[in-house]
Amino acid sequence: MVSVGTSWSRVMAPVAGGDPDTRVLAAAATIAAAFDAELAAVYAPADVADLMPWMGEGFMGGVQVTAVQSLKDAAAAGERTARAALDANPYPKKSFTTLASPVWSGLSMEGRLSDVVIFDDATAKGRGPLAEAFQQIVADEQRPTIVARPGLAADGCVAVAWDGGKEASRAARTALPLLLKAAKVVILAAPASAARYFDPARLQAFLEVRGVKAEVRTLSEGGDVASVLLKAAAAEQANLLVAGAFGHPRLQEFIFGGTTRSMLNAAAGAPSLFLSH
Repeated sequence: MVSVGTSWSRVMAPVAGGDPDTRVLAAAATIAAAFDAELAAVYAPADVADLMPWMGEGFMGGVQVTAVQSLKDAAAAGERTARAALDANPYPKKSFTTLASPVWSGLSMEGRLSDVVIFDDATAKGRGPLAEAFQQIVADEQRPTIVARPGLAADGCVAVAWDGGKEASRAARTALPLLLKAAKVVILAAPASAARYFDPARLQAFLEVRGVKAEVRTLSEGGDVASVLLKAAAAEQANLLVAGAFGHPRLQEFIFGGTTRSMLNAAAGAPSLFLSH
């Protein structure tokens, strides 16, 4: 019997009916296959309700109807594209859900009923129709999220960024199913860049009693913590970097703090990210 919290049953991949769908579904299948889990493709079209505030009493009735119908037609076309991308994915244990208005409410509920949510790198960088959904899933819904980049694997090397804080702790705990699958786990500690004292051996012991044998790398260089961690993860040839996500109040234009934003905006070749807020 698998202990609760050490396996995943549902891997969610939000799709929007565009070219990135194929890539994000492939990444989701990679993770789902490691757990024999369901790959849940969730189609999130543009929401007609979002158009309504722009259509006041002075808006011409015929124009309003045309605009709404155009949005519905685009949503239907996007759904066909997204379904085709899922049909082309060979992973057998998969499902497709189309969200209706209010789309965000439906997407958040699907996220709550999933173990992990997968987005592609461009979306995490703020590009494309699902960019806002990515921010909401990570920061508002606080769902474990993978930013999939080339080289993502469930059985490779996983680096865990550790500073003893609650965000890092939550990320390490929620990533446990992946850590159990990894061929190698490395704890990256950068005390020179941290605002608190912490002992990485404590996390190492925490993981060991849960079946994960992790190595510790204490990084001596200071400076920008994101750059230090990304450089160390690359040196370990990590496929995935587990990190706590730091956010700002929603009033700010881009909600993620400097360290998280730097990791999201990393150059090509950076490892995939597992984020937990």
